[in-house]
Amino acid sequence: MDDSDLFRERVLRHAGPVITGRFLGFQASYTREVKVGKPLVITVFLTASVARALGSPLVAALRGGGRGAARRTFKDLKKGPEYLVTPVRLRDDLGQTYEVEMHGQLPQSALHRGDLVQVRTVAQKDPDLPARLQQVLNLETLQPYTPRIPTLWSHLGPGLLLQAALGLIATAVLAAAWMS
Repeated sequence: MDDSDLFRERVLRHAGPVITGRFLGFQASYTREVKVGKPLVITVFLTASVARALGSPLVAALRGGGRGAARRTFKDLKKGPEYLVTPVRLRDDLGQTYEVEMHGQLPQSALHRGDLVQVRTVAQKDPDLPARLQQVLNLETLQPYTPRIPTLWSHLGPGLLLQAALGLIATAVLAAAWMS
């Protein structure tokens, strides 16, 4: 046991919705996966497959028989996107140290050690996790920053969503024709 274990700094995790203090720095980052609802992914994947099956002869004729773009598998879609989680440490005027989690990234020039910042936080679903940083205002530059994380819609992508919409329309037209 060394001396650093005896005088370890106490870090407060859950704080109010706004914390004002000095930026101490970023801790080691890691990734976390966005949860993806299986029924939604199954629906999007199946309807996109219908559009792909109906459109593949047309695309092959237009491309001269060449192979199309690589298709994403159901397993890839089900996994969900990963986003960067970075613990951020702040110290207020009373000397208390707070730790919040930042999901996503900020520009390199956004924060410098010792900057006076105001952080808006929200509680996370898991009570064991620190509050999540929603927005940071650098009071030195008066510049607000909001970290962005990938969403389910950005994970699926506009191409797959367009195929799913076309597949849904094609399925509805085929079902209507079959019913009449």
